[in-house]
Amino acid sequence: MTRFSNRLVAASVGLAACGVILTGCGSGQISQVAGQQAAVNGMSANAKNIDLRNVHLLANQTGSFLAPGKVVPLVFVAANSSADVDDKLVSITSDAGTVALSGDGAIPAGRALVVAPKGEAEAMGSAAPAGAEVTLTKPVTNGLSYPFTFTFAKAGAVTVAVPLSAGEGERP
Repeated sequence: MTRFSNRLVAASVGLAACGVILTGCGSGQISQVAGQQAAVNGMSANAKNIDLRNVHLLANQTGSFLAPGKVVPLVFVAANSSADVDDKLVSITSDAGTVALSGDGAIPAGRALVVAPKGEAEAMGSAAPAGAEVTLTKPVTNGLSYPFTFTFAKAGAVTVAVPLSAGEGERP
């Protein structure tokens, strides 16, 4: 019986040592999926409880750049992650152009505001469909990002580097 107990204790200690060694092999490693980003055209940003996702200018660039004076849609989703605090998109400003907002910009708690060209926001289930059009004041081109500042009534302001979407044609 003593010999069996000694073997059992030795086997248990050996298994415990293997567990510690194997655990040590994985420490300090970076998971392959820990740094993945969403596969969308736009950028993301956060302002307190408001999460901005897929922020981009939507235009079909046929020349070297989009000329000043051209009107292009600004597309994004603003999700309110608060369970009980409503918010509102007050304004969007940029040195790339003047932004005109349509709709009331309300973002109820736990809901999302989809800002897209007419008819598309409703199809995506927006809390209150809205639109944003940018009248360009300087040339813009694919491959570059332009700073846009989003101001919310309660969450405050956040600046996002907004790209011109590449590869999509203008939507009807």
